[in-house]
Amino acid sequence: MYKYDTYDQAMVDARVEEFRDQVRRRLEGHITEDQFKPLRLMNGLYLQLHAYMLRVAIPYGTLSSAQMRMLGDIADKYDRGYGHFTTRQNIQYNWIKLEDAGDILADLASVEMHAIQTSGNCIRNTTSDQYAGAAADEVVDPRPYAELIRQWSTFHPEFSFLPRKFKMAVIASDIDRAAMKLHDIGIQIVRNDAGEIGAAFYVGGGMGRTPMIAPCINPFVPIDQFITYSEACLRVYNRYGRRDNKYKARIKILVHELGKDEYTRQVEEEFAHLLSQNIEPPLAELERIKAMFADPPFEAGAPDELDRSDPDFALWVDNNCVTHKQPGYIAATISLKPVGGIPGDASGEQIRLMADLARQYSFDELRVTHAQNIVLPHVKKADLYALWQVLEANGLGTPNLDLVGDIIACPGLDYCSLANARSIPVAQKISQRLSGKAQEIGELKLKISGCINACGHHHAGHIGILGVDRKGVENYQLLLGGSEAADTSLGQITGPGFDEDGIVDAVEKATQVYLANKEGGERFLDTYRRIGMAPFKEAIYG
Repeated sequence: MYKYDTYDQAMVDARVEEFRDQVRRRLEGHITEDQFKPLRLMNGLYLQLHAYMLRVAIPYGTLSSAQMRMLGDIADKYDRGYGHFTTRQNIQYNWIKLEDAGDILADLASVEMHAIQTSGNCIRNTTSDQYAGAAADEVVDPRPYAELIRQWSTFHPEFSFLPRKFKMAVIASDIDRAAMKLHDIGIQIVRNDAGEIGAAFYVGGGMGRTPMIAPCINPFVPIDQFITYSEACLRVYNRYGRRDNKYKARIKILVHELGKDEYTRQVEEEFAHLLSQNIEPPLAELERIKAMFADPPFEAGAPDELDRSDPDFALWVDNNCVTHKQPGYIAATISLKPVGGIPGDASGEQIRLMADLARQYSFDELRVTHAQNIVLPHVKKADLYALWQVLEANGLGTPNLDLVGDIIACPGLDYCSLANARSIPVAQKISQRLSGKAQEIGELKLKISGCINACGHHHAGHIGILGVDRKGVENYQLLLGGSEAADTSLGQITGPGFDEDGIVDAVEKATQVYLANKEGGERFLDTYRRIGMAPFKEAIYG
C-alpha cells in the first residue's frame, strides 16, 4: 500500500497546525460560524443535528493495521466508542467536540491519514474495488491509478472550488464492485486487442435528486494520458457547470443538457490542448507508486483445500469469501451488519480486533467496502477457520454478504441535519424480520437513504427505500429494480409511501412475490426484470 514521502507528511502536518489555529480562533470568538464553516468543511468537519461529525479519508478503501488501530483508538478517545464506515470507503465519527478536532487530525497524521477533501465542492475520496490486488478477474491492480488521481487532485488549484462535489471511482475488471457508472467520473482500466493498458471513461453518473447512469465517452485512453484526460473532463465541467443552482450543478446535469456527443467533443478539444502542455505525471511516478502495491509474499504451494465439516463455517465461506488470484488464499469479508445491528458501525474494540486480525492473517492490510463492510484481502486458506472463529466470537461473523441483511443505510435523521427520515431503525427492523429467510431469498441488495441526497444509494438497490417528509411525518417510498453493477439500472418507485412499520411489511411482501415467481437460479433482480412491476404492486398495495 502507498506510504507517505516527506512531502506528503509535511503537507498533512502543516494542515493540522493550520486547522488548530482556525479552531482556536473560532473557540475564542475571533471568527464567526459563517466564517469558520468553509474552513472546517475543508477538513471534513460537519455540524450535524447533535454534534460535530468528522469524516476521515481512506483512499480507495485501503488501510494498514496501524491505521485501523488508530481509528479504533479515536472512536474510544474522542467519540462514543464507535465509528461509522461509509459508502465512500471512509469512516465518520458522529460525536466530536470542536476543541478535540486538532488533536484528532494530529493523531491521524501520525499514521499517514487525514480528513482533507472529504467535504466541500472538490474532488472527494476516490473509491475502488475492495478486492483490488486480490481479484482473479482484474486486468491490473487499479489502486496505483487511484493513488495517482489522489495526488493529482489533492489541493489542485483549479478544482478546489468546483460547482459541486465531485466523485471518482476506478476499477479494473468487467465486474463492477464500485458502482463506477454512478459516479461523476468512473474509470475502468482495460486492455485493448494489442495488449496495451488504457482507461475507459464514463462521465456524468450520479444519484441524488436526479439519478443518472454515466455514458462511456471514450472506451480507451492510453494509460500514460489518463490524468490529462481526467483534467480535460474537469475543465469542461468547471467552465460550464451551473453555480447559480445547486440542484443543477453536478456534472451529470451538464452532460445531460449538452448531450453526450457535445460534451465529449469539448473534452476531446480540451484534451488535445492539454497534451501540448505536457501536464501528465511522468511514468516514473506511476512506476514508483506501483511498486508500493506489489503483491505480498504469498506462500508458494499453500494448501488450496478447506475443511468444511463445520456447517456454520462452510456457510460463512460460501457467503462472505471470494476467489483469490493466488492459489491457497482467499479474500474474506467481515460483515458489519449483524442481525438487528446498525449498518456500517463498529466499536472501537471491534476496529482494533480487525486491525490485529489483518496483521496476523492478511499481510497487515484491510479494505473498507462501499457496502460498509471490511475485507481482509489476502487470507491463507489454512488460516481461515481460525480467523472465522475469532470473528464469530466477537459479533463479526454474520454470513450475509449481498443478502437481504447486508443493508446499506445512511445515518439518517438520527444524526444528519439534511435527512427527512430515519434510516437506521428501518434497517434494523428489516434485518430482524427477514433474518430467517435470508438464505432462501439469496442475493438481494437493499439500500436505504434518509433523504433525496441518496447517501444510502437507494436508487441502486434491488430494493431501495427513500425517506421523505410528508407534512411533518416520516414517510418511506419503495423502489424496485436498481443495480449498481455492470448492468447498472435505476430503481422505480412502486407507488404511495409507507410509515416505518408499513415499509417493513412492504419489503417482506416484495420478497414473497419473488419467492413465488422465481425460476431456476434467478436472483430477486432477475425475477423483477422478467415479470415486471405489476405483480409486486398488486401484492404490496392489494
